[in-house]
Amino acid sequence: MQLKPLSRFFVYSSLVATALGTSTMASAAFIDDSKAGVELRNFYMNRDFRQSGASQSKAEEWAQGFILKMESGYTEGPIGFGVDALGLLGVKLDSSPDRSGTGLLPRGSSNQPHDDYGTAGLTAKAKMSNTTLHVGTLQPIIPVVMRNDSRLLPNIYRGAWLQSKELEGLTFDLGMLDRTSYRDSSDYEEMTVFTGGSRNIQLGNAATSDEFLFAGGRYQFMPELTGSYYYGGLDGIYDQHNFNLVHIMPLSDNQSFKTDLRYVRSTDDGGSNVDNNAFGALFTYKLGGHGFTGGYQKMSGDTGYAYISGGDNTLINLLQINDFGNEDEKSWQVRYDYDFAAMGIPGLSLMTRYVSGDNVNVTNRADEGKEWERDTDIAYVVQNGPLKNLGMKVRNATVRSNFGSDLNETRLILSYTLALW
Repeated sequence: MQLKPLSRFFVYSSLVATALGTSTMASAAFIDDSKAGVELRNFYMNRDFRQSGASQSKAEEWAQGFILKMESGYTEGPIGFGVDALGLLGVKLDSSPDRSGTGLLPRGSSNQPHDDYGTAGLTAKAKMSNTTLHVGTLQPIIPVVMRNDSRLLPNIYRGAWLQSKELEGLTFDLGMLDRTSYRDSSDYEEMTVFTGGSRNIQLGNAATSDEFLFAGGRYQFMPELTGSYYYGGLDGIYDQHNFNLVHIMPLSDNQSFKTDLRYVRSTDDGGSNVDNNAFGALFTYKLGGHGFTGGYQKMSGDTGYAYISGGDNTLINLLQINDFGNEDEKSWQVRYDYDFAAMGIPGLSLMTRYVSGDNVNVTNRADEGKEWERDTDIAYVVQNGPLKNLGMKVRNATVRSNFGSDLNETRLILSYTLALW
């Protein structure tokens, strides 16, 4: 028997609420410090393919998402215990086989989009002093493994994650993942490396892995200077070392200059040909509500940049559609941000940027690959009244390439988070 979409969502809610309410470790802090909320996310996406001979003229879908989060407090004692829960549900509002493929909805072999899909997960947690351990469903955001939340529902991982903040200024992370659930899927799967674009990454007999190890830390040397190092390894496929240095120089009460330097070294781990050096530098000058940014990114080595498929990465030129991480690619960025709070309109913001890449090594081509992308985001969050915290965002992107797809894309996103307790 299949559950109807909303029925399934309420079943997920009941399951996780029961898990919280029937805990044998109940204590005042466990209950009193708990919180729960549901995010309602309405997402429309239109991707218009502009190149001649495209197999599909456009991808266009509209869907409603429900993201339920429940977090308990910790039991009392030297070691506190707790449990978190996550319920994800996506419901089709409009799509068809000839317009599917936006990443909002899963689809079958005939490109028929599913009417609904969902995932539920529990996370056991323990805390001692300033060290926490989470086991179960995870949504990490660290340099070597990052969840992707750019569609209707985020992708999630399964594993264990230890985080310690015992030393002042230092955050240390250690963990292992064995499965991922993609943003348009209800299933947990083994992980693999992203091979899209012209990365020229080749995999051996073992294309997937059930073990991703990560370790590293972030240290604040002084209020203006922060550095980090992280290791991430997808067993049998690739190893990665990620370095980052960020410095913010205050210039006056409403002016600052930010320098963000990143270097990532990726190599194979016996089951691929991964060999990449990724360097990126971003420089941002802020003046009142204005932000002016320039950046440069360079790939070198025998392949493009490697990261877990379905997730996000920390390349400075990761944009709405591309990340400019192809083999030998060089790319530069210009960006402008404005916060309308400086004009007395808090909650309204604008971002526009342009990135151009060239020198791409494209297989079976004598000339170099070139591409560019232009993005514009306009967002507003209601600040007060009955619709307080209602978010509205319009995202538009244009991509042109001599080795990939030419496309125009628009996303319309409405989001509202309702606190349950």
